[in-house]
Amino acid sequence: QVMWNTAVHAEFIHDHADYGFETPGVKFNWRTIKEKRDAYVRRLNDIYENNVKKANIDIIRGYGKFTADPEPTIEVDGKKYTAPHILIATGGRPAVPSDSQIPGASLGMTSDGFFELEELPRRSVVVGAGYIAVEIVGILSTLGSKSSLLIRHDKVA
Repeated sequence: QVMWNTAVHAEFIHDHADYGFETPGVKFNWRTIKEKRDAYVRRLNDIYENNVKKANIDIIRGYGKFTADPEPTIEVDGKKYTAPHILIATGGRPAVPSDSQIPGASLGMTSDGFFELEELPRRSVVVGAGYIAVEIVGILSTLGSKSSLLIRHDKVA
């Protein structure tokens, strides 16, 4: 959301002249928004975790699975937990191919890497057609990265 809003502001600045505003020399600083965004996300995560603790909900981190026990039970890293209500926040991690599977794959990054970028790339290529890919390529392009979106397409004979 923060990065989307940043791109929206860049679009507003681009259109200012059409509304009579003179905005010469406006510069964008990637590191400034990265620091502010990262601080905002940390603050939100702390708020969410504190709200969970205030509700007397135990957070158990690890790899878990449901068991065959008669009561609702999960096993996390070898220890069993039983409760009337269990919420599994699965999280997810992308599968990154090796260079032997896709030559040059190690030169890429996942969408998580977007948030680790220390500088706006001069050029970027985003692979995929999901909403995250489209959103990221739009943000990068609007903020000044020469961006391309690659979409896999099987040809019909």
